[in-house]
Amino acid sequence: MNQQLFEQAKASYQQGDFGRAASMLMSAKDPGELCGAVDHLRGNALMKLGLYSDAAEAYGDALADARYGKSGALACNRGRALLAAGRVEEAVASLQQSLQDTTYATPYKANMALGSAYERMGNVREAGVAYRNAAIDENNPDPSAALAKLGESFLGMGRPVDAVEALRTALDFSAPLASQNAVYAQLGSAYVAANRMPEAVEAFGNATKDGTYQLSPEQQASYDAARKATAAISGRTPSETDAFLAAAGYGSGIDPLDPLGRSGEMMPSPEDTGFFSVTEQDLMRQNAPEHRPNRQVKRRNGGGGGGKAVVIILLILLLVGGGAGFAFYSGFGWPTQEAQVQGMFNANASNSSIKGYLASSLSSESVAHIEAVLPKSPLTAWIAP
Repeated sequence: MNQQLFEQAKASYQQGDFGRAASMLMSAKDPGELCGAVDHLRGNALMKLGLYSDAAEAYGDALADARYGKSGALACNRGRALLAAGRVEEAVASLQQSLQDTTYATPYKANMALGSAYERMGNVREAGVAYRNAAIDENNPDPSAALAKLGESFLGMGRPVDAVEALRTALDFSAPLASQNAVYAQLGSAYVAANRMPEAVEAFGNATKDGTYQLSPEQQASYDAARKATAAISGRTPSETDAFLAAAGYGSGIDPLDPLGRSGEMMPSPEDTGFFSVTEQDLMRQNAPEHRPNRQVKRRNGGGGGGKAVVIILLILLLVGGGAGFAFYSGFGWPTQEAQVQGMFNANASNSSIKGYLASSLSSESVAHIEAVLPKSPLTAWIAP
């Protein structure tokens, strides 16, 4: 090898004079000589010149030099050159060869080219596998490109939901605005295919809002269809449920679960309603017939006594104390409740102390007030049999 000529060729390559570099590299080695370094650089120069078949031949010559190594990179470059030359099946074979080199540091490059080759062959599934492998390659500095191509593959396989997830992940890894616009446009198409029209409108809007990205005719048609469908949805006739809520006074912005707006949330908060703290066992126990208090209140004196009895029972629910009182309050067993209430009424009717039925923390004034409110007749006179 003519080392001086080789150095001059490298200088020309770095200066962007690829034609001169390629010519000098052809002369830098003797006929039939194996020199992987020379042929590798010559292949690169020919790729820059768009001479793809010649580049593939140069990379093949470099591969023949076993001492040079770098078989993974050379096979990948040769596969890409063959793909650019339209020799797709040869490209696939060379790219698969590059992936056999366990020392190859950037296999994502081979997988990206392999995915493109499979696409040209109409093998969408294998293309998706290649793009997936490129996306998960830890050495890939830009997985967003592979994820975007994976999204296209999912669409081609009729899996729009998977396409949406791949494209959304691509957005997480994309940085340049131009590439984000392109991914947003693809995402819009995926949303349309998944029948998620409002999200499609938003995605297409993000793709075009700065005016630098032009939708393809297919994407524009999808955008128009998504906007039309979204407009139809927003202008639909209210359902029977909507009409019922409107008739009940629940207009726009009012949560039927919290019509007074006390919770400030779309669901009632535990502090306001206890909605999330009641267990299924509690509900079953409280609704059991033997646990329901007898609500048949006999009317006396025109009904006034019945109302007074109800108020008294509600008052007892709040003030009964002790272990038995807690059992009464919690609804554990009708016999305990009946015993507590009947005992308190009867004690008061016989002018006995009712302190044993009340919480010990109550003041003397509160006890006296409760004694004054309680009727002087036994409970059996107030509750119907």
